[in-house]
Amino acid sequence: MTTRAQIASLVDHTLLKPEATATQVDALVVEAAALGTYSVCVSPSLLPLELPDNLHLATVCGFPSGAHATSVKAAEAADAVVKGAEEIDMVVNLRLIKEGDFDAVEADIRGVREACRGAVLKVIIESAALTDGEIVASCRAAEAAGADFVKTSTGFHPAGGASAHAVALMRATVGDRLGVKASGGIRTAADALAMVEAGANRLGLSASAAVLEGLSVG
Repeated sequence: MTTRAQIASLVDHTLLKPEATATQVDALVVEAAALGTYSVCVSPSLLPLELPDNLHLATVCGFPSGAHATSVKAAEAADAVVKGAEEIDMVVNLRLIKEGDFDAVEADIRGVREACRGAVLKVIIESAALTDGEIVASCRAAEAAGADFVKTSTGFHPAGGASAHAVALMRATVGDRLGVKASGGIRTAADALAMVEAGANRLGLSASAAVLEGLSVG
């Protein structure tokens, strides 16, 4: 049986609404600590944050479109690390994927990787907007560029969020060499368990309390 605490330990408790206030972020931190999540994930303009010792700090880069110049993404990532971010969730350039230029996709990711050495780098591929072949090629580019995780979604793309199919394909592509983070549209315990069963070892949740409430304490 998968317990509430086990799932909580995989969760990036997330608040990325553009209108999120500092007061709301403070409340997010308090809730994350109470729930026992792995981290909080907030917008970079809200850094730095004071966190309890057992709570990690994640932020985003090139979010949510990914259509930024690599140099801009790299600068954003470097600034976030200076301000205490331990994990960077960057968005790929979807145009490059759709044009089939995976050397350029890799170079974009590598530019951010080099700017945030020492931080965990997760690469958001917007899996719902991609074909299976594009998912596989994007994951391979992320691995070649030195990423630590591949991640399904921003949660902001109209094509949708995470699916068990995409997570399983991403896991099959990266094996146990990289982590796989599922995010976007995970709102119930059943959703979360399906993603973990498919191969996710990190979950991006904004509805963390509701998801965890549906799981056994013991």
